Amino acid sequence: MIALSGLFLAAFLAATPVPFQSEPVFLGFQAAGWGTSLLVLVASIGNTLGSCVTYALGRWLADQRDHRWFPLSPAQMSRAEGWFARWGLWLLLLSWAPFGDTIVAVSGVLRVPFPLFLLLVALAKTGRYIALAAAAASAL
Repeated sequence: MIALSGLFLAAFLAATPVPFQSEPVFLGFQAAGWGTSLLVLVASIGNTLGSCVTYALGRWLADQRDHRWFPLSPAQMSRAEGWFARWGLWLLLLSWAPFGDTIVAVSGVLRVPFPLFLLLVALAKTGRYIALAAAAASAL
């Protein structure tokens, strides 16, 4: 079980602003014969918790909007708010995508209710690892 902490950490870091990918670690464990359900569970929990950190960072950043170093220009923030106005919370179902960390952070800035955030992100992250596991299994 100690080995799975590496997968958990990889998945956690991949969902934070730290540049990291969890897919190679996940696929390595799967190729080594670890149970798919266990891998999906560990990776999904780690990745969802990492997104919670990114969301919390966004919540903190919301109070810093007036500072010069705020990472988004007013135009970029307006565009992000427009995305949320148009697509709503369903954007969080793309939290697994390469630009997903931005969606997660902006949802924190916009103060999306945490229980709803957690539900949508957990569904997205779990679905992604299920799809990854299925694609890898079919390629073997």
